[in-house]
Amino acid sequence: MATAAPVSGEAPELEKRLEEVKLESNTTEAPPPTQNTREASREKSFAATLREKQDGVLKTPIVDPVETAIPSALTELTPEQQEKYEALLVTVKSWKDVPSTKGKEGPVTEDEIMWLTKECLLRYLRATKWVTAEAAKRLLGTLTWRREYGVGELTGDYISPENETGKQIILGFDIQARPCLYLNPGRQNTEPSPKQVQHLVFMIERVINLMVPGQETMALLIHHKSSKTKSHAGPGLSQGKEVLSILQTHYPERLGRALIINIPWVVTVFYKLITPFIDPLTRQKLVFNEDMRKHVPPQQLWNEFYGDLDFEYDHEAYWPALMKLCEEKHKEQHERWVKGGKHYGESENYIKGGNTPSIGSMVAEVTEEKTTPATLPEPVTGTPEASTTVA
Repeated sequence: MATAAPVSGEAPELEKRLEEVKLESNTTEAPPPTQNTREASREKSFAATLREKQDGVLKTPIVDPVETAIPSALTELTPEQQEKYEALLVTVKSWKDVPSTKGKEGPVTEDEIMWLTKECLLRYLRATKWVTAEAAKRLLGTLTWRREYGVGELTGDYISPENETGKQIILGFDIQARPCLYLNPGRQNTEPSPKQVQHLVFMIERVINLMVPGQETMALLIHHKSSKTKSHAGPGLSQGKEVLSILQTHYPERLGRALIINIPWVVTVFYKLITPFIDPLTRQKLVFNEDMRKHVPPQQLWNEFYGDLDFEYDHEAYWPALMKLCEEKHKEQHERWVKGGKHYGESENYIKGGNTPSIGSMVAEVTEEKTTPATLPEPVTGTPEASTTVA
């Protein structure tokens, strides 16, 4: 049936009401952002800015490895290794305080719990040949050292003068997606001091910030190119031993490969003196005078190390960019850890944005399975005989 047309007196009133409806619809709040909207918003990050193609010489860090660079596949734990890991995790969870002889003792902090990841515990187990008690002792020793050394208190502003010449540069990734830390002894700009060691520790922490999901190690690239400026004394044997002690004791299993080229005879003597203090596993990772293009994709290998990457160290451009990128990465990782439930033994792959679920989500799934009541059978309809049979 056709709808009757409004009489002339009703038309203006109807038009007015329609206009009010339009106005109301225009002032209605926008719906909450969808997942795609959130992703687009999150992509407008500092890392995204650095990913944008830059014309001319590169002066800032590289955010991602090349597509063909993939971390080595992880080896599954044996039942015995899994048991040792779980025993170590129980021990670590029992720690209420971190000891110190320098007035730094106190309750375990959130940052320290976040540091005690599954991969961290496994690194210490591997470094101690799977002796659980020794791994626990070394882990607690590192927590104490990190507090007393002030690892978390070292800032970009404090370290900045040490790196004004670019004697340490984090740039690009090797063929297994390890972040590359370039050491340029020829650019030394300060005399040997404790601050030089702090500088290296600070840069290693920044390298760890930039590790991609599935990668736990870094690549060291060392070029003993002579300096064109005033010569500063190189590290003495005592400082070399201190650095080695810190790396081997507090950063076990973090070195993936060290590529060293253009070694003068003086440095050769230094390496020979210090070699006895290098553990055998680390020694196997030292590669001398090889073509670095075999180990680092040429497009991400600095041309001063015989790659194709046209990079120039400009402290005013590079240093603030590195600090901002690392701060952003650390914030994102901390937010994921908090969202996952602030667990001991959290997966680094999850924290860094990989496809591994958080411990919290796995615990929730198991709990849900255990607490979900069993489904009762549907009541049977039909003849009394059928009902009796089912019962």
